[in-house]
Amino acid sequence: MLRIQNYLNGQLVPPQAGRYLDNVDPATGQVYGQIPDSGPEDVAAAVAAAEAALPAWRALPAEDRGRLLVKIADLIDASLDHLARAESQDNGKPLSLARVMDIPRAASNFHFFGTAAGHFATEAHVQEGVAVNYTVRHPVGVVGCISPWNLPLYLFTWKIAPALAVGCCVVAKPSEITPATAFLLSELCIEAGLPAGVLNIIHGNGPNCGQAIVEHPSIKAISFTGGTATGRHLARTAAPMFKKLSLELGGKNPNIIFADCDLAAAVATSIRSSFANQGQICLCGSRIFIERPIYEAFKTEFLKQLQDQKIGDPLEADTKQGALVSEAHLHKVLAYIKLAHEEGGTLLAGGHRVTVPGRCEGGYFLEPTVFENLPFDCRTNQEEIFGPVVTLTPFDTDEEALLMANSTDYGLSATIWTRDLQRAHRVAHQLHSGIVWINTWLHRDLRTPFGGMKNSGVGREGGLEALRFFTEAQNVCVKL
Repeated sequence: MLRIQNYLNGQLVPPQAGRYLDNVDPATGQVYGQIPDSGPEDVAAAVAAAEAALPAWRALPAEDRGRLLVKIADLIDASLDHLARAESQDNGKPLSLARVMDIPRAASNFHFFGTAAGHFATEAHVQEGVAVNYTVRHPVGVVGCISPWNLPLYLFTWKIAPALAVGCCVVAKPSEITPATAFLLSELCIEAGLPAGVLNIIHGNGPNCGQAIVEHPSIKAISFTGGTATGRHLARTAAPMFKKLSLELGGKNPNIIFADCDLAAAVATSIRSSFANQGQICLCGSRIFIERPIYEAFKTEFLKQLQDQKIGDPLEADTKQGALVSEAHLHKVLAYIKLAHEEGGTLLAGGHRVTVPGRCEGGYFLEPTVFENLPFDCRTNQEEIFGPVVTLTPFDTDEEALLMANSTDYGLSATIWTRDLQRAHRVAHQLHSGIVWINTWLHRDLRTPFGGMKNSGVGREGGLEALRFFTEAQNVCVKL
């Protein structure tokens, strides 16, 4: 039975109230550990530790801060197998996915921002013969980072690393549903020699722990990834306190497949972009719009390849589809499948819970599910399901594709498949999406801005955008 502890002021400690929450393995449905049920008193202690550590950490040369982050990155790489197995057990995702995506990208986050810290340049503006203005960026101070359950260590480090790189101290809360790798990261930070109080990881649920982080007056900025409804609540709390906010929220992402595409590549990648991590990635394409001349060919090949998506024990090497993250989430996705039937959709594949024999017979498994013949503006096509459910819809013109693609309240990402680059650029510029991929998906360069439009969020993460978010600009004017 794994008992997770908080990482506070450089030490692993129990929650002050002594309360714990059960941690469930989604693949088995069994409790396999406990996590702290932390409250405001734990958050207050973490903030105090961060404030005490802040003067020395922000005064440390960027190169020295960067070396520590790179050391943590190296330790993550060295612990790949251990971390990947923990991520798979905690989240239900295939071990193979955790090994090639989640953990390597977590290491990349620390390495990228560790090295970027030394390249974060200041600016100067010369008014000839009059004055010189130079702009410097100071760390905001103590910041709060709250991350989701779908890509636990990957998105946790995506927030923590840039904050530490620029000289902030952090109070961080991973999802209470998937806390294991954040706890293991605590141990790696101790091993790396990260100074006490610079990073504090407090485990607990949203109402008790997350709310206390958002409300604490000494926390100057909040970086949050999660659902749109939670982000809206968070903003109502933080905005009147004039905290800086970065909100990466939900998505209902379109894939637009034009008739001149590379059909084999479009189908293979669309399978991955629909069902990777059981569809529990905010960037998954859940609405697939196909130009009518190739609609039947695309559908036939898509359904054929779907049969190769083996559902099974996440620890088995050939498993493509693991378990959904929780029983509650499984029932939410099943409710949307029922809704799709009620809205007149034609079920082409899947739609049912799966029992995996052996140790996983009590797990939260669901068939990859495909519907067609649903109106583009029905609830199934407008609301975020966040599971292995996609819809296929034909279109006849660029204008029709854009109308349907832009019809939701979300605007996180979109994918375009075409050999016509003029069309690709034209359509991309008309999509209401913060990220547009052309003939690819989930191709990430850590230097680029990441975030969404409309209800998909506020602000941008990644690259210089993340470093800017965790700093305040100051202009100094010197008269000549």
